[in-house]
Amino acid sequence: MIEWFDNHCHLSENPEEEILRAREALVTGFVNVGTDLETSQMAMEKAKRFPDVWSTAGVHPHEARKGVDGIKDLLEDPNVVAVGEAGLDYHYDYSPREDQNRVFAEQIEMANTSKLPLVIHTREAWEETFKILDSEGVPASTVFHCFTGGKEEAKECLKRGAYLSFSGIITFNKSELLREAASECPLDRAMIETDSPYLTPVPFRGKKNEPANVVLVGNELANLQDKPLEEIALATTQNALDFYGLGKK
Repeated sequence: MIEWFDNHCHLSENPEEEILRAREALVTGFVNVGTDLETSQMAMEKAKRFPDVWSTAGVHPHEARKGVDGIKDLLEDPNVVAVGEAGLDYHYDYSPREDQNRVFAEQIEMANTSKLPLVIHTREAWEETFKILDSEGVPASTVFHCFTGGKEEAKECLKRGAYLSFSGIITFNKSELLREAASECPLDRAMIETDSPYLTPVPFRGKKNEPANVVLVGNELANLQDKPLEEIALATTQNALDFYGLGKK
């Protein structure tokens, strides 16, 4: 049986129906991601309610101006399996870059201290992202979520021992450089995600995304790598389980 794992999503306030639809599509696990203290707390509470849902605790670069107060305390909960999503977003600059850089560095330190994986968001800030990572020390388990770079960026991520997590963007024909990078990513370093409710894959672009659509991402990765669907599903699911250190609750 082909089984999938959505390693990065933002579940809705009442996620029962979307989780049920995903399970029917043979999605067996979900990592529900926090973007500030409040959403991290909410993600943690959802993870307590569902046996196949886990959560992260972190501050998205958009929210960096809020700081990281309270995040470290959440990392003690067994349902919280990673720090993040943390990183830099120089496209929107919703928070000052100085705050983004500081809060990113603080969360890298949290991941290293707690021995938890780090989930990275980076947009139009590759050079600075690598600089801060190298300065603070790349956590043993690090993933670049919703990877949007090309082959050069992929090479730099992989050189640091990181995983690449691919989203519905790989189904967009205009994303040529990303699709090329995805086609060459070593399968033992690849994961898949929806980043729902965002980044809905083809053929449902324009509609709200949900975890069931991770199957479409997996299908496209299989096409790009010219590998059997079963091989992609098995590898990306096992990678997620290993990366987050997951077993049965």
